[in-house]
Amino acid sequence: MNRTPLALTILAAAALAGCDSSGHTIVQNGPADSMANELANAPAVELPPSIAASKIYRCKDNSLVYIDWLEKNGQAAGANFRSEKAGTPTQLLPGADGQPPFVAEGYSLTGTAEAGSITLTRPGKDSTSCKA
Repeated sequence: MNRTPLALTILAAAALAGCDSSGHTIVQNGPADSMANELANAPAVELPPSIAASKIYRCKDNSLVYIDWLEKNGQAAGANFRSEKAGTPTQLLPGADGQPPFVAEGYSLTGTAEAGSITLTRPGKDSTSCKA
């Protein structure tokens, strides 16, 4: 029974030993940001186009193509073409007027994400139509 008060005294002493009596300064706004002016004057960041739709098309030559239709600010911004599901995409960009055909070196894609068919030209192949 004599051990309980002794144990409580030791426990209280250990708890109080952890307290630091030095003063603490709490700053409301924190330390000064050395890049605040640079960031405030930086130009706006332009985001890349987002994927509006992803579709799989079967072409007349019985091949499958995978098209990710891109959109920026509600307007068509191109397409990513893949000949294999996990393949590396080729980005096809719209013409100067922002309208199809979407082109890249050797590639041409005519159609929209809403249409049920597209016309595709690939390097080394004739133009072919494909259906979703």
